[in-house]
Formats: sequence, structure tokens, C-alpha cells
Amino acid sequence: MKFTTPWKMRHLGLFCTAGLLALSQPGYTQDGEYAVLMKTLSNPFWGAMGLGIEEAATAGDIAYTIQAVESDQAAESQLNVCNTMLERKPVAMITAAINSTNLLPCLKSALASGSVVVDLDGNLDPEILAKENIEISFRIGSDNVAAGAQGAEYLVSKAGGDATGPVLVIEGLSGNITGQKRAQGFASKLSELAPGLEIVASLPGDWDRGKAATITNDILTRNPDLVAIFAANDGMALGAVEAAYAQGKGDQVTIIGVDGNSDAVKSIKSGRLNASVAQLPYLVGKQAVENVGKLLAGESIETDIAVPTLVLTKEVLDAGTEPMLEFVK
Repeated sequence: MKFTTPWKMRHLGLFCTAGLLALSQPGYTQDGEYAVLMKTLSNPFWGAMGLGIEEAATAGDIAYTIQAVESDQAAESQLNVCNTMLERKPVAMITAAINSTNLLPCLKSALASGSVVVDLDGNLDPEILAKENIEISFRIGSDNVAAGAQGAEYLVSKAGGDATGPVLVIEGLSGNITGQKRAQGFASKLSELAPGLEIVASLPGDWDRGKAATITNDILTRNPDLVAIFAANDGMALGAVEAAYAQGKGDQVTIIGVDGNSDAVKSIKSGRLNASVAQLPYLVGKQAVENVGKLLAGESIETDIAVPTLVLTKEVLDAGTEPMLEFVK
């Protein structure tokens, strides 16, 4: 049967070393509930991922429950929710940790109880997991370094390899591996392709739209010739768009986000946000559930599963011919 969750009712209103995992592990059973713990439902990225999880679970007749916390900074609350979910004795614990350490005690308990443990969207640092002797079943998500690099490639394709001028990077939550990798990928590729484009500030926006707008306003005031802004997620990119247009410089500054969420798509179509590197969270959620099913059935899967990314622009969206657009939710 399918377990209908409170999340579903709310929502209706709304990458390391590759290898193979031998799946005939003792203690695993195919019968039972999948527990899915995400960050926050206020971000459309996680809403799209939840839809993918729902579709795959429905297709596979899988019982599941989805929980999230009030914000993507509520690390302690997320640990408490994780521990509560474990009381239901799920056969699989699919988690998108707020940071690389907050869920470690819960993940250890999940493994001890025989649950499959999945790193959803690649939020756990493999080095920390190894140090803590936590062996997850697999991680699935986009290559965040590559996503950042794609943002830089788009900027250079628009501005040119001989372009010069200041660039702003708005990072995610300080210490969060996802945001760090996106920012690093962007900076590295930008220095390679267009060394004249100088990153004059790289500041944590904490995944917050309002904070990103404040950062943008400040940097634009100090650098009125700002060429571009790369934000580590779409919410912050949209905050940057608001600030740039408020200063009358919306057409001057190329602004790029990451995620490809529904709000970003609307902004791109309207000609305000220039681009978003879509991480196809719907596909991440769908494939996470499908691969847990394979694992429990004794099949072999990769331990690192990279879901493709797609640079969304007005041209791409208007043309509508890109096959992967069907996964942009």
C-alpha cells in the first residue's frame, strides 16, 4: 500500500568515488516503509523532489512517509525528526542532511537497526562519514562542482572569454558542502575561461532570498560596474534579481542561479533571471526511491549516482525541445 503523508496534503497547495554495491546484505528486507527526511518544504526545490518520490513510491506500491523541518538551518530539529522517524522502523532512511554532521547519530542508529541509508542530494561529506565509520548504501544527486562550472560556462558564453570586470558569488549556508561545491566549481571554471572576470566577493547568503538581496545591494553600491552574480541556489538568485532591478541595473548584471525551481523558471521566462542550472530534483527523488527498491531486491547499483543537470535560459524554455525539460517541475 501507499502511505499518504501530511506532506502530500500540504504540497498539493503548493559524487565522489564511483563503484558498485553488492546488495545481498544481511538484515535488509523488502517489506516496510521508506522514511524520507528532507530539509524544508518552503523551498520549491524540495517540493519538486517530493513529487518525484511520490511518483516512484506510487508506481512501486511502496509505503512511505516524508518529513521536513521549518528551515534549512534547523539542524537540531532535523536530528530530532530523524530520531522520531526511526521509531517507525523503516526499511530505508533517505535523508537530505542540513549539514555533514547533524544527522550522524541518527544515521548510526539507522544502520544498526538494518535500515538502508541514502544520502539524498549529496549533503554528507564522505571523509566525515569514513571517520565516523558510517557506510551509506548510496548517494544520489547532481554533481555540484559541475553545476557551478556550468554556471561559469554560461556566463562566459554570454560575456565572452575576454570580458573583464567584477563578479559576485553568493554562497549557501556556511559549512554546507553543497553550496561550497557549487561556488568552488563556478570560481574554478571562471578563472580558467575568463581570467579577466574577477570575483570581488564570495559571501554566504544562507540560502536566504532576503539576505542575498542585501548582499547584492551592498556589492552593487561598491561595484557599480558589476558584471555578474552567481548564486548557489535559485532563491538567492531571485533575491539578487530584485536588488539589481531596484538599483536600475537588472539589464546590466547577468544573474545565474542553481536548482531550476518553479519560481526561477517563471523569472527566466519573464526575462529577469538570466539562467539557472537545473538540478532536476524531481528526477533525483524519483531515482532515489527506484534505486532503494533495486537495492532491497538484491540488485547491484552504483554507490554514487549523478543525475544530469541542465542550464535553463529563456531560449531553452521558449523552444521547449530539450528532452530533459519534462523533469523540470
